[in-house]
Amino acid sequence: MENNNEGRRDGVWAQPYSLASGQTQHHQLGHIRLWVTLLDQEWQIRSEALELDTDPASWTETIGHTLPSASVPLQRFIRENQSSTVTFLPALANLPTVIRPFQPLTIPPGGRCTIYVGTLVWMKVCAGDRQAVLTEIPLAAPSLTWVGRNTMEGELCYASPSFARLVLEAVPKRPWRAVTPVTLINRREQPLLLERFSLPTPLLSLHQNELGQLWTPGVTVEVETDMNSASLHVEQSLFAAAGACRHVADAREKMARGRLVRAFDRMFG
Repeated sequence: MENNNEGRRDGVWAQPYSLASGQTQHHQLGHIRLWVTLLDQEWQIRSEALELDTDPASWTETIGHTLPSASVPLQRFIRENQSSTVTFLPALANLPTVIRPFQPLTIPPGGRCTIYVGTLVWMKVCAGDRQAVLTEIPLAAPSLTWVGRNTMEGELCYASPSFARLVLEAVPKRPWRAVTPVTLINRREQPLLLERFSLPTPLLSLHQNELGQLWTPGVTVEVETDMNSASLHVEQSLFAAAGACRHVADAREKMARGRLVRAFDRMFG
């Protein structure tokens, strides 16, 4: 979709772009700017982080011959098989993501609710028909946190503050974030105070609907006795609210039993 007369267009996930030798494709997405250059023998990738006061809602790309200043870091990759196409694939975090609602949420005894959580996406830059990954870039600066009983027992995770919205229409839709519906079921006889929980982002695939929004399958969390006994299930299908979707990226990890048990142990930190 053309935005102006200078060739600036909306960027698209999982769509091959073809470059001629000497051309550079420029992207502005999330909190980064990215330049991908094709030369006779190599690919060149440059990126820089932007300091923004607000979250951008659009993704624009242009193809031309303009490079950024020499101060922008450069990565070089050998061009194999004379490939001339570049594809951008989304990926969720390679570590679990701790979701912290800005305001804790109380679920009554026997109650259930669905919250909609937005999480950060990484951009994989892939070359050629085989979509060989050259590099991947977080589309905003991720923050790390430690989840565990002490400094010796636990695991490193990403942290993501969230409004934990109960109404889908209130969730901001951005091409550099993915929406995960999380259904929380409180099977206890006491209220459940939800202050934070660990979302297994490496186990979630990515899908794009007709509006260009990224969705993951739903996640169901059940609490039987206390928060440390919670069980987690990743649904096989998408929420109907996502609409018609196409698969754009596999999960980083296959669902292994041991991996999920560790996720249970530290689900609520």
